[in-house]
Amino acid sequence: MSRRLIRWLVLLSALSIVGVLITQMYWVNRTLDLRKRQFNQRAHVALQEVAERLTQFNGVMQSVNPVDQQSQDYFLVNTNATTQPEVLEQFLRESFQKHNLITDFEVGIYDCTTDRMRYGMLLSTRNDEKVPAATADWVKTDKYPYYFGIRFPEQENYLAGDLSGWIWSSILVLIAVSFFSYALFVILRQKQLSEVQRDFINNMTHELQTPISTIRIAADVLKNPKIASQPERHSRYVRIVDEEIMRLQRQVEMVLNMAKAERNKLALELEWLDAHELIVKAALPYEDRITLDLQATSPYVSADRLHFGNLINNLIDNALKYSPKNPEVCVSTFDEGNKLVLSVRDKGIGIAPGQQKKVFEKFYRVSEGNVHNVKGFGIGLSYVRQIVKAHRWKLNLKSEPDVGSEFLVFIPKK
Repeated sequence: MSRRLIRWLVLLSALSIVGVLITQMYWVNRTLDLRKRQFNQRAHVALQEVAERLTQFNGVMQSVNPVDQQSQDYFLVNTNATTQPEVLEQFLRESFQKHNLITDFEVGIYDCTTDRMRYGMLLSTRNDEKVPAATADWVKTDKYPYYFGIRFPEQENYLAGDLSGWIWSSILVLIAVSFFSYALFVILRQKQLSEVQRDFINNMTHELQTPISTIRIAADVLKNPKIASQPERHSRYVRIVDEEIMRLQRQVEMVLNMAKAERNKLALELEWLDAHELIVKAALPYEDRITLDLQATSPYVSADRLHFGNLINNLIDNALKYSPKNPEVCVSTFDEGNKLVLSVRDKGIGIAPGQQKKVFEKFYRVSEGNVHNVKGFGIGLSYVRQIVKAHRWKLNLKSEPDVGSEFLVFIPKK
């Protein structure tokens, strides 16, 4: 399956998921609005019946529109006469149960002599319990001399209970979408890992074949009997074989050490080392391609000799690989508080800000595709990060495209 097709599938899947969620939210919202209107209509009709029964009970004339809705959950009902709390309670319960308003409600009766709401009580059509309720903040009106107020404090919960089926269906849709998204993520991740593994195998094959081919050529020359009469040439080819074997050994060790680091089994044999001594030794094979500026006053650090040497080699090798034909690489040390700072700076191609964190990931290459302009496994900087992490040091990167990069390792001194 091509990458282009995968991108289209991901895009269409994402749009489908968003469409399903928007549609579900739209219909839930529409249903909730409909439930609210139905609730208000039932409450309005039930309160009109209560007002009619109260006027009959009190022997007064009923108003044309006795129910006035003040807000979503608050109603005022004109009674044209003084209302007895016990009678009002009975009429309210009977009318609400008749219209299937099974919920809690608060009642307040207006007292025109004191100009305030009195008899604040929390009632329910679920049971016969009564709980006093505050009425100080209830809205009053000058339209009626006698009226009572009704508030539904649990209206949202009541409506949500009616929508339980919709809510559960929405939850199931979200769960299904989550599983689908996770499955899609796993598939894409597996494809990415497969591509990374293929690139790594291709790069590793090329990197291992280079020293092997060089060793084979040198061995063929050394097998020639005439080479014995040319000691300088003989020594040069022996040195080539030795260097290529060491290079091949470093590459194999790096791969093996990276595998150990992934299993958190990067064993350290710590000892107090002279960092400058290791840096000078690591710089010898590169001769005049790098410069040293070792300014740290106390170069002794606690480190694993093998891994610390590999760290220096990898940083230098990385700086040279990503530099132009005439590289300018500087390896320096300096003091910063109680830490020795190892700096490997180059004036190479640099790294874009969006890629600076990714370069420490295993197999990540700044160049994309199966063919890279720069040879390597793509695990050198990842191995460096594992070494720094195992020693509990700190690693920083400063880089600008077309300007260069600087890797800084902060190491506690003795």
